[in-house]
Amino acid sequence: MPRRQTKSPRLAAGFPPAQFFMLPFSTFLFDLDGTLVDHFAAIHRAHSYAMRQLGLPAPTLAEVRAAVGGGLDQAVERLVGPKLVAAALAIYRPYWDATMLDDVKLMPGARELLEKLHARGATLAVLTNKHGPSSRLVCAHLGIAPLLRGIFGATDTPWIKPQPEFTAHALAQLGADAATALLIGDSPYDVATAKNAGLPGWCVTTGTHDAAQLTAAGATKVFPDLFAVARELGL
Repeated sequence: MPRRQTKSPRLAAGFPPAQFFMLPFSTFLFDLDGTLVDHFAAIHRAHSYAMRQLGLPAPTLAEVRAAVGGGLDQAVERLVGPKLVAAALAIYRPYWDATMLDDVKLMPGARELLEKLHARGATLAVLTNKHGPSSRLVCAHLGIAPLLRGIFGATDTPWIKPQPEFTAHALAQLGADAATALLIGDSPYDVATAKNAGLPGWCVTTGTHDAAQLTAAGATKVFPDLFAVARELGL
């Protein structure tokens, strides 16, 4: 006698399987540091090493967190001043290359959010002012590279955030439409990037700025962490 097939309670109730529930966006551009990845210990260590080699006092973690976001050159200039940027970079870069995978970890909820979005068929990418090759190494090291369709960072193009050309380049490479894209970050740089590209910009407070600062910068929505972002997306 043929085995009788039964529907799941969800299908029997008229609901489609979870993977077919529509997302409000089809493309997600994620910032890296402070959003998907906690790399602040390694960044602080590298800046401290470079500054000590130059005879300067090591910066506090708070000072480093306040300096980052606009790219390495800008962060170094904020910490050592314009006259010592070249000397500091010459020390920082080789030290960073040798130590950047030490202490790096995913932000809470990052892997779960990426996996759920990927399972729904969303296009996922990183858009960061972190050095592009470093960003790809970090994503591979943490095991999230297979979930990403692209990893776009500093030196990959002539542009960085918040220049609209950088976002437009990433969307073009992904074959994505700005009308259905969302940018998720942690800083006013990310808010400005989203605004300049005509995208909504959601922010988390796990990085360099608090909710009041992100709201004042014009973030579309602000969340305490990526778990809250997942709930907002219905995941």
